Amino acid sequence: MAVSVREVAAAAAVSVGTVSNVLNRPDKVAPATVARVQAAIEELGFVRNDAARQLRAGRSRSIGLVVLDVRNPFFTDVARGAEDRAAEDGMTILLGNSDENAEREGAYLDLFEEQRVHGVLISPLSDDDLPRLERLRSRGTPTVLVDREAPGGAFSSVAVDDVVGGELAARHLLDTGRRRLAFVGGPTGIRQVADRLAGARRAVEAVEGATLEVVETDALTVLQGRTAGESIRLRDAADRPDAVFAANDLLAMGVLQALVMQGTVRVPEDVALIGYDDIDFAAAAVVPLSSIRQPAALIGYTAVDLLLKEAAADEGFEREPVVFQPELVVRESTAPVA
Repeated sequence: MAVSVREVAAAAAVSVGTVSNVLNRPDKVAPATVARVQAAIEELGFVRNDAARQLRAGRSRSIGLVVLDVRNPFFTDVARGAEDRAAEDGMTILLGNSDENAEREGAYLDLFEEQRVHGVLISPLSDDDLPRLERLRSRGTPTVLVDREAPGGAFSSVAVDDVVGGELAARHLLDTGRRRLAFVGGPTGIRQVADRLAGARRAVEAVEGATLEVVETDALTVLQGRTAGESIRLRDAADRPDAVFAANDLLAMGVLQALVMQGTVRVPEDVALIGYDDIDFAAAAVVPLSSIRQPAALIGYTAVDLLLKEAAADEGFEREPVVFQPELVVRESTAPVA
């Protein structure tokens, strides 16, 4: 059973108010009394309920972060960057994984609001989530979007230009001599997926004779990539795309596994392959994967920075959209056509 402040007070022969002062304002208490109270705390094993104290003060020192898929190393790096910035101000990050599920996302938002977190960082599933986020902010919880922009600048946000990223990926495949491209990704209701597809379409439309088919997946996972890759592998060579742009590196890893495990399709000789995010595993794949790099840790760091500014600002705070530019990283999986 947890030791209470009253028990500490009784053991030290002081009032509850004196124990409170020792915990929060020791400079107002005589040194001998501070020593006596601290001795009682150590002897009884008292642990202060810091969460309750923060709630009484009106706001905690925690920041809620909701990501689409915590299994994706990209979001792990985002969380690490957010953690580094939060630590500079003595704060912590509470991580929630929506798993691309609207109900889970809503449950985390409710929990964070109940905990009166200092603010919320979120990668929302779609624009349909924005009214819920606006209500959250109107009730006093600052909110910043992560890995996507807010329509009309309604929220501060940190993102990468995914349309440009998608265009970079498709144009690179076209520059290697490929003309029958496939985009593997989904659900397309996720803004990042839709933007990457839009960029790929823009690049393909600029090259005469080039085509782009869409192989939609139910999630952005290795398993879904493997399923899509298997469907491509089983086609006749004449019907098969000669290049695949996967909406993220996890999908690309799954596609790669499906294509090369049976030894009937070669990467990049038969099918070139590029992913998105440039996670650490991309360079270590059996065929090192080309990818579109995002500054994941910097995205998380910057998002917390914006959140803290908004939390400290007055009503006239001007919300800020920060957009980083993606970078093409070329590896063996997109070697040019011989």
